[in-house]
Amino acid sequence: MINNISTTMDVRPQMAVAKPTPSVSSFSMPPILGFKSIPLKEKAQIRVKKIKRGDNIIIPGEIEDDYVDIVEEKISPDSGANFFTAPEFVQPEIKRKIKYLKNCYIIDYIQSPKQRCGLGTEAVKNLAEKAMFDSKAEGRIVTFSAPIVKESSPALFFYKLGFRFTSPEANQYMEECILKKIPDIPAQVGMMYLPKSRLHKLLRYGELF
Repeated sequence: MINNISTTMDVRPQMAVAKPTPSVSSFSMPPILGFKSIPLKEKAQIRVKKIKRGDNIIIPGEIEDDYVDIVEEKISPDSGANFFTAPEFVQPEIKRKIKYLKNCYIIDYIQSPKQRCGLGTEAVKNLAEKAMFDSKAEGRIVTFSAPIVKESSPALFFYKLGFRFTSPEANQYMEECILKKIPDIPAQVGMMYLPKSRLHKLLRYGELF
């Protein structure tokens, strides 16, 4: 027995219906609170002058020979000799060696808007690079530690960067204060210079201490 199964088929054309799906390119955005520009990096103020050999600045104390021209000059003694003075009492001319500062840069003033953040070190380092590539200065930099008040003494700052006094006693005192970790080092007054060996360390490491 054959069962005749009758089925009813829908022969109407089928239409594809697009269903809403999550968009790949759309996503929720947080509210815009505001745009803030990146602040520019602050810099220390530094005032520098160039010194020429022709200025004939005499350097007392001890300093590297690279910084000075050593000239032997004759000085006539002030003995009050005259026509009636016996020859045996006339003093001979005196010779002395005078150190004249060569072409170099001198730091007149430096001030940082923030303390202990490296801005002053960066300013001196930039000057050291400029001085090193100056064919006349050849890396020579000097400064004078002459604070107006005790709190503004730049001696320790420059000493840590490698500068040294022309006075050996002042350098020895600074070393003792640093080794003993004295928090309040008395202000030192005098001329300071950056030796060539310490110039390269400053450029390489930024800060020696």
